[in-house]
Amino acid sequence: MSLKVLVVDDSGFFRRRVADIINADSRMEVIGVAENGLQAVDMSRALKPDVITMDYEMPVMDGITAIRNIMAEKPIPVLMFSSLSFEGARVTLDALDAGAVDFLPKNFDAVAKNSSDIRRLLTDKIVAAARIHVGNSPTTAPVFTPAPRASPTAVKLDGIQLVVIGTSTGGPAALQTIFKAMPANFKVPIVIVQHMPASFTTAFAERLDNLSELSVKEAEDGDVLKPGCVYVAPGGMQLMLDGRQGKSIHIRESDPRINYRPSVDIAFASAAKHYGRHVLGVVLTGMGSDGREGARLIKGVGGHIWAQDEDSSVIFGMPMSVIKEGLADTVLSIKDVSERLTKDI
Repeated sequence: MSLKVLVVDDSGFFRRRVADIINADSRMEVIGVAENGLQAVDMSRALKPDVITMDYEMPVMDGITAIRNIMAEKPIPVLMFSSLSFEGARVTLDALDAGAVDFLPKNFDAVAKNSSDIRRLLTDKIVAAARIHVGNSPTTAPVFTPAPRASPTAVKLDGIQLVVIGTSTGGPAALQTIFKAMPANFKVPIVIVQHMPASFTTAFAERLDNLSELSVKEAEDGDVLKPGCVYVAPGGMQLMLDGRQGKSIHIRESDPRINYRPSVDIAFASAAKHYGRHVLGVVLTGMGSDGREGARLIKGVGGHIWAQDEDSSVIFGMPMSVIKEGLADTVLSIKDVSERLTKDI
């Protein structure tokens, strides 16, 4: 059965091109189009789509207000189209807070050219979104039964000098849950590798800094790691760690052959090399398996790995890849991560 998609955008051109791309994929079909948020709310109620693609700036009712209304009535996975700008990043983060499950760039030129990259990105994200559990809506994700999770009792991790957190889809909300509850006197630096476009990570670091007692910034080349400080890997680049004198961060251009920029695997690998058994890697919600090979390297030098559980993950791909390989020392709910970090380190 094809996935049913509702397309919402005030641009007639954009609606038509997005609908054409979706309808060309045998896995899905457009069952309706709306030109403002109010129509979207009404049509989501009447048509019961599996996924909604949503614009932000529209007449009558904007996209974020529409998302809030849809989530309050009958939650449906929503993909937000976003401009790749600082202000667009802020809007997208607001949309994710409102309940959107993911976002993709609103690129008129790429859509007009019907490029293979934009077709694949859009259709793959729709398929992934349809598998996400939103509110009380069902999920079609494959069932995975992990090994029994570790006891929730805090176990002191002696000698941890660095925490590196890797995440993708669902990560912004998960990270906000963690850092809202972190105390200002946390003892070690934390590095975040969140799959995000280059224009988004500055706004995201600013948002985390505003809600957390810890100091949060977008990482810069040469930053010296300090206790109680959080460093967000810049989008479009690769972050590496150096545990030698100065304990610093290095930001480098990414090899175009690497799928993720920034990559959790690369950050984990550099942490394993320079911190050895003194690093804790945490793998949170996200699509794919980025972080698995880096986690293997951390475990190989005596470090520790935590993974988010399935119930609290938006997408269980990244944590599941670590758990299935037997690399996770602890599997825990996102609501328990901050407490465990505070008590265990």
